Amino acid sequence: MAALKYAGLEDTDSEEELPPGWEERTTKDGWVYYANHLEEKTQWEHPKSGKRKRVAGGLPYGWEQETDENGQVYFVDHINKRTTYLDPRLAFTVEDNPVKPTTRQKYDGNSTAMEILQGRDLSGKVVVITGANSGIGFETAKSLALHGAYVILACRNTSRGNEAVQRILLEWHKAKVEAMTLDLASLQSVQHFAEAFKSKNVPLHILICNAAVFGAPWCLTEDGLESTFQVNHLGHFYLVQLLEDVLRRSSPARVVVVSSESHRFTEIKDDSGKLDFSLLSPSKKEYWAMLAYNRSKLCNILFSNELNRRLSPHGVTSNSVHPGNMIYSSIHRNWWVYTLLFTLARPFTKSMLFILCVRRSLFQKDMFYFGFS
Repeated sequence: MAALKYAGLEDTDSEEELPPGWEERTTKDGWVYYANHLEEKTQWEHPKSGKRKRVAGGLPYGWEQETDENGQVYFVDHINKRTTYLDPRLAFTVEDNPVKPTTRQKYDGNSTAMEILQGRDLSGKVVVITGANSGIGFETAKSLALHGAYVILACRNTSRGNEAVQRILLEWHKAKVEAMTLDLASLQSVQHFAEAFKSKNVPLHILICNAAVFGAPWCLTEDGLESTFQVNHLGHFYLVQLLEDVLRRSSPARVVVVSSESHRFTEIKDDSGKLDFSLLSPSKKEYWAMLAYNRSKLCNILFSNELNRRLSPHGVTSNSVHPGNMIYSSIHRNWWVYTLLFTLARPFTKSMLFILCVRRSLFQKDMFYFGFS
């Protein structure tokens, strides 16, 4: 095979030869696909055997994978100082029996972020994720960046955001990722972030409103609002409003609001059935951390639904998602009692390797995927 020759290896038994006009290629994730130059189409199945394959193992010693200005993957042989668009790993493909994931495949609680994004090339997509220096936000940012997206980690703590960026770069040194300062407890900070982002003159294809506080003691922000309500909901609401014009220009685009099943265990209406604003930003006397969190998550869902109604005709969709029950993250850090409870439950929880943000959207029928179909 030509791949063996490029890899500098001896010839061995190979798969069936391709018909004239066909070419064997690979994706960044190692899936093998076939290009028919005569009909100008591609397919996952071998044109003769009908088998689906993927490459096994890493690149040979001295080889490195690169991407050209057109997004095409090519390979550099540093030892022999040559380049080729032919993947040398094609000499060592293995048959893949399961059907390759499609945009309509359903996932369960054991699906990882890398499995969900398997085979997707997000090169050219721009993503902003709030609270992305740890937990679900970090796993989401890392997975999207490793699949080619340009990811901006919008974090309150700049140093932790930069540390998260370095952790992603350790996994792939060419990942397009950076940290920007965003404190949702300050509407002025939200405004500054939006202005700084717009100054980059880049599109925005995915905005993930992930940051949240849980179990925080009562306190007012610099804007005079209860902190849980502002950080979990109002700050994101304002952020979306400021970036709405960019989202519209970038369509198809989408907003993802990370909510929670706990939204079911609260109410934000008074006895007459009208919205009670005093419940959203309560006084210290009326404050209970758990209820404040639940109310903010209910606001997330109501906001996402209305946002989708208004913007979907313009090519911008919005979905609220439940990240899954029994996930161990750092969201409990505000009170030692919650920390103790989460620690006791940790043996029975899912690790952050299981990205459960991609679940059935609350109050919506379609599955949401971070990649574009």
